[in-house]
Amino acid sequence: MSLDQAALAGQLLDKAQALAPGSAEVRRLMGVAALMGGDHPRAISHLRSALAADPDDAIVNMTLGNALFETGETAAGLACLQRACELAPGTAAAWYNFGRALQVSSRVEQAREALQRAVTIDHGYTRARNALATVLTNLGDISSAVAILRETLRMQPDNADAWFALGNMKTESFGSEDVAQLRGLFRRPGISDDSRILLGFTLAKAMEDQADYAAAFDVVREANALKRRHLYWDRSEERARVDAIAGAFSAPLPAPLDATLGQEVVFVVCLPRSGSTLTEQILASHPEVAGGDEIQALPEILDEESGRRGMPFPRWVPAATAADWHRLGEEYLARTSRWRLQRPRLTDKNVSNWAFVGAALAMLPGARVVNSRRDPLETCLAGYRQLFATGVHFSYDLDDMVDYFTGYDRLSGLWRRTFPQQYFEHQYEALQRDPEGQIRRLLDFCRLPFDAACLAFHRTPRTVLTVSSAQVRQPLRRDTARAPLYGDKLEPLRARLRAAGLLPGGA
Repeated sequence: MSLDQAALAGQLLDKAQALAPGSAEVRRLMGVAALMGGDHPRAISHLRSALAADPDDAIVNMTLGNALFETGETAAGLACLQRACELAPGTAAAWYNFGRALQVSSRVEQAREALQRAVTIDHGYTRARNALATVLTNLGDISSAVAILRETLRMQPDNADAWFALGNMKTESFGSEDVAQLRGLFRRPGISDDSRILLGFTLAKAMEDQADYAAAFDVVREANALKRRHLYWDRSEERARVDAIAGAFSAPLPAPLDATLGQEVVFVVCLPRSGSTLTEQILASHPEVAGGDEIQALPEILDEESGRRGMPFPRWVPAATAADWHRLGEEYLARTSRWRLQRPRLTDKNVSNWAFVGAALAMLPGARVVNSRRDPLETCLAGYRQLFATGVHFSYDLDDMVDYFTGYDRLSGLWRRTFPQQYFEHQYEALQRDPEGQIRRLLDFCRLPFDAACLAFHRTPRTVLTVSSAQVRQPLRRDTARAPLYGDKLEPLRARLRAAGLLPGGA
């Protein structure tokens, strides 16, 4: 297994089990081998058998907890991981795995405690240190996060994850020494593609900090091209998806059973890097609103309904009745109820929801939808400069980016025409020019009384899980336009946006 030969390991372990059928350790190793081979159900079966033989084995609890968590059995996985920490409180790996699972589950305060325990036990545990820095950033403790990452880099100057985490805060500036170090690491022969990609995006950010924009663009283009080779994205499939959604929602929806259903919900729809985290931060600064961040409930419910009907969304939309939409809306409210325990309203800013506005308002006709928009050129550039943790496969090629933006723009127009009372265009550049006026308009649309806390959104203490988590702790900036800095490097992108009708001819 240490040589990554899981199949051969499995064969040997089968022989070991024949010789020692009651061995919990053999069962545990069989579970690990199955995990390495990607067979999670088999792994869980072996690990549960091992746990039955020795329920107080911390390593078995930890391994089973990870396997359960990865397959979506979140509560059971967390219980096993917590049990591992109780059984082996001096084991850094147990606290790290528990902390990472808590972090992924958005239980960020608990994750901080667990990850801090791991780092206290093993000061040089870099994976735990990097995860703790991310959690501290989410919680707004930026200075502590920076200190941890800088110390990690003093211990391990070639740690690509720590470099990337530092650059991904957006608010920490790199110096010329950082640029020299990053350039050497980026060009080092023999490093993995994953590390080179992380270092490339970080080096580009460091070069920007030194105002070397032309070189920064060349580096980020190289990193994007490398990342794109590892991903699948098909423009024609995305166009077909947008066509299908536009067609399905071109006919009137059935009259809702309850026109007020969902009045607690504000959907913030957007493209990545378009100011949506700022929009949510403004709304979540209001005493009546809880910021839900990127909630998965809407796409999950639509996927489950597609499975129930045996056809993909949106093919089943024309057959959906008012009762069907009402049922789905009540399911959404049930799944998001925890965000309304302290405050009556919630925001949901999942970046995929721009395509599902028709379904969202059919399910929840009382909801409000805020479309957080930014200049197309700035949006595309910002997405291209960002390495995303998961998804967003269209962002690593500028042609893909323009195509995706075109589909978003098309459906935005449809939703604006179809739902004029429930759909609001919130323009990032207009907010920069007139913060108070735009914030008052936003609150009025969301049926919220004005509250001065929304003007001082950067002072609002809340967990923010997106890459903008450090940026929204700062006052509103009016100097965020970056396209002019890149000059002719962006001419091909400008031309593509003009051809798509997304930029005026002289822009």
